[in-house]
Amino acid sequence: MVRTVVLPIRAPLQRSQPLKEQAYQAIRSAILSGEFTPGQRLIETQLAKMLQVSRTPIREALRLLQSEDLVVEEPHNVLRVATFSVADALQLYDCRIALEQLSVTAACENATDTQLQKLSLLVMQAEKLVQGEVSELTNFQLLNIDYQFHRLLAESSGNLWLRSLLDQVFDKMMLLRIQTIQQNRNVLEIRFEHQRVYEAVRSRDPQAAKQAMYDHLVAAKTRVAREVENLQQDAEIS
Repeated sequence: MVRTVVLPIRAPLQRSQPLKEQAYQAIRSAILSGEFTPGQRLIETQLAKMLQVSRTPIREALRLLQSEDLVVEEPHNVLRVATFSVADALQLYDCRIALEQLSVTAACENATDTQLQKLSLLVMQAEKLVQGEVSELTNFQLLNIDYQFHRLLAESSGNLWLRSLLDQVFDKMMLLRIQTIQQNRNVLEIRFEHQRVYEAVRSRDPQAAKQAMYDHLVAAKTRVAREVENLQQDAEIS
């Protein structure tokens, strides 16, 4: 059963900045942080009340989020946080595989010592989290580390256009991962796969890095697609 939105947003928007932009950022952040979960209904009046603004900036913000495919419209003007099908998951991963092989290859040449140190730290942070107590917070911390790792590789590539393209994919991927990780933490296996990618980049070995990234994303693609299929089957049964 799909839940109606329960708003976690507490602070009203500041009048010194465009309300549409603030509303957009607030709702977008709630979606990508998992506060608004995939399939959750978004109601203009509730959002407007919580953010203490009229419905107009809320409506405009939701339109922007629709254009980014983070919010979808159903019949009777019902708006929900987007959910992804198996086909969506496979296609998104195909995009990532192509773009991130380019990203990691360029990172081998252009990554600075500081960026390599940050990558190493992210690998160690993931290891510590996985060895600790499992919780919903841990899941989202792992998601955040996963995002930071891949985003840092994109930055390390030195290709601003590539980074921009990946940012668009990463937003959808974050929502897809939120959709799947809630029921199965093992969908997000990043410790050893990230370690292998990092070691190749640190060694400045583009072929090894490209292969490590390919193997990592293909494995993730298989895990996520299987979990999305399981979720769809469970929904059909219920």
